[in-house]
Amino acid sequence: MSAVSEPPEEFIEIPLVVDPARDGFRLDRFLSSRIARLSRTRVQTIVDNGQVRRADTGEVLLRASQRVRAGEALVIRRPAPREPEVVLDYREIYRDEALLVIDKPAGLPVHPSASYHRHTLTQVLRDRLGPGHGWDMAHRLDRETSGVMVFGRRAGSATALKKAFLGREVRKTYLALVHGSFDKEHVRIDMSLGFAIGSKIRIKMGPVPVADGGLPAATTVRPLRHGEFNKMPVTLVEALPETGRQHQIRVHLAEIGHAVVGDKLYGLPEEEFLKVVEGGRKLHELGAQLGLQRHALHAAALTLPHPKTGAEVQFTAPWPAELAAILAP
Repeated sequence: MSAVSEPPEEFIEIPLVVDPARDGFRLDRFLSSRIARLSRTRVQTIVDNGQVRRADTGEVLLRASQRVRAGEALVIRRPAPREPEVVLDYREIYRDEALLVIDKPAGLPVHPSASYHRHTLTQVLRDRLGPGHGWDMAHRLDRETSGVMVFGRRAGSATALKKAFLGREVRKTYLALVHGSFDKEHVRIDMSLGFAIGSKIRIKMGPVPVADGGLPAATTVRPLRHGEFNKMPVTLVEALPETGRQHQIRVHLAEIGHAVVGDKLYGLPEEEFLKVVEGGRKLHELGAQLGLQRHALHAAALTLPHPKTGAEVQFTAPWPAELAAILAP
């Protein structure tokens, strides 16, 4: 696997379909409601620059006051940002007619976001397997998390796989390097989660009582090996999540005082991450501060019923070399 080196495309296109709730909206109001991060001034500039057009005819829409109608398909065309370098590849672990299993590298985001458009697993799959490949991911991993991911056939086996995940028929095994000496034989963390109370970071999760909207979440953790990183104690742990909440393992470990090594969101004071969100600090600078450019969390194994035969199958992905350099399993 190698890091991307080619320049970004000159433009990207963002498709938007007018939903019934926005029927009759002014064009500028519609765009503002669909892309909340755009200011009204920025929306006006986008329209004035001829960057909005109809998807079917290519007609450029130049009046912000123009009304849009339900079902209309619009496209915003804008210069592509320079995306961070990532590994634009993956290792295929297994494939048959109903199941695709891969080892996702750390740093590769699964879906497009504000910072990533072409440099995503979604795009890599299109480039490698063709735009009509028909595979649909049954779950997701955070951008910096490496390891096993499974896919099923769209409108076919993917449905069974997703049901298996929702029904907790899938056993997930993660490995993580955490700060400190984790000395307990094992611990079960039963802590409901939701958006972090009082946090200024929109994506941050934290303990939230079920009575206040939190979702039940439980993770069993046991230590495997002890070592050092940057002259401080670290522990290699096995984490077995019983549920699949956003950032679950990272939050649970941080809340018991053993944050994942390299975790920029849960392993540093919130003010440090806010410097990236609000102050223009580069994310890799946080990585340099932590001594690791990825967080040390790896989806090591998945055991699940095969979506076609129902037989139990297990898939594994090896502990990454950059983490083995700190502490081998």
